[in-house]
Amino acid sequence: MPKFKRIDHIAIVVEDIAAALGFWQDALGLAVEKVEDEPAEKTSVAFLPLGESQIELVAPQTDDSGTARYLAKRGPGMHHLCIEVEGLEEILAALKARGVRLIHETPVTKPDGVRYAFIHPKSASGVLIELYERSG
Repeated sequence: MPKFKRIDHIAIVVEDIAAALGFWQDALGLAVEKVEDEPAEKTSVAFLPLGESQIELVAPQTDDSGTARYLAKRGPGMHHLCIEVEGLEEILAALKARGVRLIHETPVTKPDGVRYAFIHPKSASGVLIELYERSG
């Protein structure tokens, strides 16, 4: 049975992760768990745990990535809300059947086994939503 579990993370798009950490790490005192590249999305991401969720700082690596286009159009700020789910394929099929516009109609799998798909903001009151399913 598909299930929506919790808010996994809130992603903030930034021009430069090191510069953004001046606020998130230095001023707020949030610890950086790791910084890694996301080749499929052409981004670098800093992960800052916060309770059961985390803040992700996302910076484009190339000028042709979706994140770079977002940054050029809207500037830095909140990029997306991520919800952890179980039954990702079933959820995507149900959303598609309801006419919800999807960016990914099938899940994308990261090297660590996590699968994700994005819902287009035009179907979600202007909010980009990521659905995230952890393996195991």
